[in-house]
Amino acid sequence: MLVLMLAAIAPAACLGATAPYPNMAPVGQYRMVSQADEIALARSAAPASIASDAAVMVLGERGYETAAKGRNGFVCVVERSWGAGFEDAQFWNPKIRAPICFNAASVRSVLADYLQRTNWVLAGVSTSAMIARTKAALAANTLPAPEPGAMCYMMSRQGYLSDADGHWHSHLMFFLARTDSAAWGADLVGSPVFSAQDDVGRRVTTFMVAVAQWSDGTTAAMEMR
Repeated sequence: MLVLMLAAIAPAACLGATAPYPNMAPVGQYRMVSQADEIALARSAAPASIASDAAVMVLGERGYETAAKGRNGFVCVVERSWGAGFEDAQFWNPKIRAPICFNAASVRSVLADYLQRTNWVLAGVSTSAMIARTKAALAANTLPAPEPGAMCYMMSRQGYLSDADGHWHSHLMFFLARTDSAAWGADLVGSPVFSAQDDVGRRVTTFMVAVAQWSDGTTAAMEMR
């Protein structure tokens, strides 16, 4: 599954002549100057009780590299804009920094596909070619469903998830095979649960659950709209 975190948290918009980021920026704009700063930002995705023992991967010249080994099965990364849906207006936004901490089940079945997309991007694969490759994998049934229990933390108040939303809401994400949002009471007035479907036909539902604190323990608003 291709992780569509940003598509889940910001309205998708078709790329075109008026899109703010119609093409990929120079690759250096997507990288952080300091590896130490990227490690700290990645770990801000989850409370210290989780993140301090998590492995951390940072974006290098040829893809994500392990910068710190972990002990609890979690992996924290800072996702870039290509974690969004292919037609999202933010897809090439070099300012995006989305700290996420994946549990072991989502490392194996969710993070792996984001890392593959990153490799495509850094290799210069076009958006249209990435879409074609994804559709081919879907047709061949080679994209696995999320493992049972796959989830991640997105509780950083330091992230930048889109130009419209900034750090958005402190929340948890759960990845399931296509599921009716009503089964979780999602998207209803007053519900802290929000749902999103992926793009290019992958039959996966992501549920986001708002939480009352940022990872540093300070209070966070829980209203999803």
